[in-house]
Amino acid sequence: MYFDRFDICAAYYLFGSVYNNGQGSKEYAYMGRALNCGFRPSPLLSFDNLNENELAIYMKLVDRYWFPKRG
Repeated sequence: MYFDRFDICAAYYLFGSVYNNGQGSKEYAYMGRALNCGFRPSPLLSFDNLNENELAIYMKLVDRYWFPKRG
């Protein structure tokens, strides 16, 4: 798979908007970083509208940050 920066920014922006814990959280900062890269989210941006690449990145973020490995 080839990921371009807009796939990465869309996935990080959506992850930050869904999983943030307020303005001081690192998840919230992901939204700002995506905007600083030149990404402008569509009003229709949602989990259902992600393309295959964006979905793969988003799911990797969820696995890494939201469900950390125990042990």
